[in-house]
Amino acid sequence: MIKVLLNQLVWNDWNIEHIKKHSLTPKQVEESILKVVTYKKGYNNRLILIGRSGNRIISTILSRKSGGKYYVVTARDADKKERRKIYEKEKNNSKI
Repeated sequence: MIKVLLNQLVWNDWNIEHIKKHSLTPKQVEESILKVVTYKKGYNNRLILIGRSGNRIISTILSRKSGGKYYVVTARDADKKERRKIYEKEKNNSKI
């Protein structure tokens, strides 16, 4: 698991409703960020965090704001490629 330091996530009505369309809650997204397994840079300097919330693997896209705050652009279930990357990292870590 990777430790990602975020001072604060920025939520508003729009992004809460948007992630609800992906059957997610802010609590699930925040839990997945606490359990990040991998991350990558997205376009427009966005950060893509992939982590677990319960049995779900969630991909969260964040946009950096000032003061260590990050706006939640969207979150969704990880796609096949992202899930495979998680499984590989977890498999490698379990051998330690």
